[in-house]
Amino acid sequence: MKNLLPFLILGFLFFSCEDVIEVDAPSEAPKLNIDALIRVDTSKTRTTVKVIAGLTSSFFDDLKPAKLNQIVITNLRSETSLFLQESEPGIYVGVQNTTFFTNGELALYIEHEDQTYAARATYVEASEITKLEQGNGTLFEGNETEIIIAFTDIPNEDNFYLFDLDFNEYLVTEDDFYKGKSFEFSYFYNDDITSGMEININLLGVDEAFYNYMDLVIIQSGGSQGPFQTPVATVKGNITNITGTTDTNDIKVDTENFAFGYFAVCQSFSKTITIE
Repeated sequence: MKNLLPFLILGFLFFSCEDVIEVDAPSEAPKLNIDALIRVDTSKTRTTVKVIAGLTSSFFDDLKPAKLNQIVITNLRSETSLFLQESEPGIYVGVQNTTFFTNGELALYIEHEDQTYAARATYVEASEITKLEQGNGTLFEGNETEIIIAFTDIPNEDNFYLFDLDFNEYLVTEDDFYKGKSFEFSYFYNDDITSGMEININLLGVDEAFYNYMDLVIIQSGGSQGPFQTPVATVKGNITNITGTTDTNDIKVDTENFAFGYFAVCQSFSKTITIE
């Protein structure tokens, strides 16, 4: 505590000889923030969907739960729909056969107050995690925890992947330099990771558009928060405002009153490691 004393005294001197200037934070109308990342485990016959709907309230505040009038996912090939129900404030869930998500293009429709939002997505395959183990390497501080991860790229196509590394830490990669081959890398956690803790790693297949979106979000958030927790003002997702549209051949898009977030349907493989 004594080390803070010079700074406190210095701060007091500045405040005692300068006028206090109040700065108005930027404000705008609240916007929806939608976490509609659907993770599909194809080893299961049924898939549970959870969509989180938040509402921005000011420039600095965190998201607050949003009350939706309706939220539905429609398979455009089979013309069947899954209506999600609110399980708790801002969280909407539903259960459907896994094949509903893996066959055909999917459309998300959301009604909030007097606005209608929509997005489309197609299921993207992933690759299984073939190696997950703790290493001995460190980085700058010397007390980081190294986790070694490996997987084999899906051959004969361009692939993009998203790693959910637990604790709201994410990483994206594309297969430019390891097409059809095994790829291994190390990820380092800070000293908050201790012996006995479990880390759950998820590998998701994503398309190029979602890859680019996540790449920007990760960079702008500085890795300090999840991609859907607080919206990054300069990164727009694929959820558009189509209020007033009555004909699917003549879609009206409101480019100003859009929603933050993203709708994606991804195959997901998961592994857990216990830290030694």
